[in-house]
Amino acid sequence: MGEAGKGNEQEREKPLQTVRKKLIVLSGKGGVGKSTVSVNLAVALGLKGFKVGLLDIDIHGPNIPKMLGLDGIRPPIVENRMYPVGYADKIKVMSMGFLLPDESQAVAWRGPLKHKMIQEFLYNVEWGELDVLVIDSPPGTGDEILSIYALLEDTLNGAVIVGTPQKVALSDVKKSITFCKHTGIPIVGVIENMSGLVCPKCGEVIDVFQSGGAEKMAEEMGVPFLGKIPMDPTVSRGGDAGKPVVLENPDSKPAQAFFDIVEKIKQTLGL
Repeated sequence: MGEAGKGNEQEREKPLQTVRKKLIVLSGKGGVGKSTVSVNLAVALGLKGFKVGLLDIDIHGPNIPKMLGLDGIRPPIVENRMYPVGYADKIKVMSMGFLLPDESQAVAWRGPLKHKMIQEFLYNVEWGELDVLVIDSPPGTGDEILSIYALLEDTLNGAVIVGTPQKVALSDVKKSITFCKHTGIPIVGVIENMSGLVCPKCGEVIDVFQSGGAEKMAEEMGVPFLGKIPMDPTVSRGGDAGKPVVLENPDSKPAQAFFDIVEKIKQTLGL
């Protein structure tokens, strides 16, 4: 990748000095449930007692506020410094969604403006002391991902890459893996989301499409596999209602899968 993703940043201290670990959640393709994964990983880490930040850098489609039931809230501003919005005691959240007049407002920005906004989120938001910052990114490896890489570089502690079992999605996951390898971002692992369907009657997981494709692909590319998240109506309903499944249905199969994945992430990051 050379220097394309780094750019020439201002000579000043790296941001987020009071954040122990920084974890970015990537996907090569849209529609794989990456934001759902980001939200539930962040909330699950908070439930484990960690101080967590959740930064939504999807400038064009910021869904995190709605998925946490925080839409319509504005972040406090004190002496020209923004403060994250609090959630569930230990979690701090920042998103472009908090800054828009309403959810129908489109953001038609080119790369430089998006870079500036992400820079503001990193340098001019009072995150305070955090154990981990989970960064939810848009799909692909475009402007926003390059901006985070340029601004944080070697202080990014790892990437979680989300895919689904279908071959068309897995080919895009490979692109995200390749991106991380080229930039030197450590790969914490791959998650296979929507891996089977939890039967609403018997509770068993049914392979409606297919399962295991991401696990096999991770093995082939030499990266860790973190686990499978099955489809369950409680997950989508919880996202629409602003109630993450790990908080509202902690005994469900998807929630248990998230908690198992969080244990692996904790071990890898040294939390």
